[in-house]
Amino acid sequence: MKIRRSLVSIAALATLAAAGACAAPDDDNDSGDNSSAAATSAEDFGGMEGLVEAAQEEGELNVIALPPDWANYGELISTFEEKYDIEVNSAQPTASSQEEINAAEQLKGTDRAPDVFDLGQSVALANTDMFAEYKVETWDSIPDDLKDPDGLWVNDYGGYMAIGYDSSKVPDVTSLKDLLKPAYKGKVALNGDPTQAGAAFSGVMMAAIGNGGSADDIAPGVDFFADLKKAGNFLPVDPDSATIENGETPVVIDWDYLGAAAAKNVSTWKTVVPAEAVVGGYYFQAINADAPHPAAARLWQEFLYSDEGQNLYLASGARPVRADAMAEAGTVDQEAYDKLPPVEGDPVYPTNEQTEEAGAYLADNWSKVIS
Repeated sequence: MKIRRSLVSIAALATLAAAGACAAPDDDNDSGDNSSAAATSAEDFGGMEGLVEAAQEEGELNVIALPPDWANYGELISTFEEKYDIEVNSAQPTASSQEEINAAEQLKGTDRAPDVFDLGQSVALANTDMFAEYKVETWDSIPDDLKDPDGLWVNDYGGYMAIGYDSSKVPDVTSLKDLLKPAYKGKVALNGDPTQAGAAFSGVMMAAIGNGGSADDIAPGVDFFADLKKAGNFLPVDPDSATIENGETPVVIDWDYLGAAAAKNVSTWKTVVPAEAVVGGYYFQAINADAPHPAAARLWQEFLYSDEGQNLYLASGARPVRADAMAEAGTVDQEAYDKLPPVEGDPVYPTNEQTEEAGAYLADNWSKVIS
């Protein structure tokens, strides 16, 4: 089966270990507007003009876990700041989804709490009581199966799990099993800890499916990484754009759109989605019900789901949730849309229940393999 653009939600994270964070400061949040916090659409502000005015009065927006080179968030943030004259405070850009929730709980009631979340599926669905209902103006063009019917969460961007590699440093990768060869000794990195990070979890799921496992059986994926370590090929370094550019992580298991971002600065970087193990999914966007800047949080959502925001996701190689509707309407960045790589193979979309079971297995077994 050839898959090109449309995706459905999958579980992007496993059962998560609690992560520590700094203690909450003593300052109380007195910047929130109760009427803004209760708004479920721009109409509650009298329309977009009223929402913009309310957000500009707040003057700030707190985001968390948004690396500038992840899904083009650097440009999304700077464009939002320039467009609306609102300062964006970006905290813990490399944090995991669970750490976003931890921060919201520990900073609750202060003006430093995150206003919005960008989360993997299992963490998002386990914490919906922390989200505020809100429907953006483009709500009707978002597929029904990619949003909560009440607006508690909405999928925002997605992609496919892939193997990215510097072709000047290693041979071409054609399958997962290639990574066990001597040519990849000390060169294969996984983006994060799969017990905490969505990308890493999906990487292990991809390895499972490519080695006789399934969405119901992630054990072969853990065994694959055990074999990688035994062969001396597993590199215990969390990869990012810097480690890719300086050659520290010549092979990276991560989302395909992050490979596309790396390719902008490394001309010899290639990305392959193994045909024997196609795993894809979206991340979840939500508003913190206790957002210190509730109007700015809602304006941020409007921006992300506007044609402009969706095309900025697309510019990074990420697949925006409204891509198909925008293509039909003629508002998509066609050049970027046409560059989305075709993906060959049968896609796997684990359910939340499958992810919870896989997460439990990882919690019991991953550290035995890697530590």
